[in-house]
Amino acid sequence: MRLSELSGKEIVDFRRAQRLGILGQTDLEINESTGQIQSLIIPTGKWKKKHLNEIKVPWQQIRTIGTDMIILEVPQ
Repeated sequence: MRLSELSGKEIVDFRRAQRLGILGQTDLEINESTGQIQSLIIPTGKWKKKHLNEIKVPWQQIRTIGTDMIILEVPQ
């Protein structure tokens, strides 16, 4: 899957049934030596203060990547 195919998908925490954002408003942590995505970093505050609170979700905790959304399990 290409990064461009992930862009614009809604990110949902399946445990809380909570919308966390849209991919494109998040940051990706990428392993520089392998080029693999390690985690999604999702801001939880306002756009201007996006780095005050963040949720870091390791790539392994993504349950499903569908046509419109990414369903994941956010660590407690």
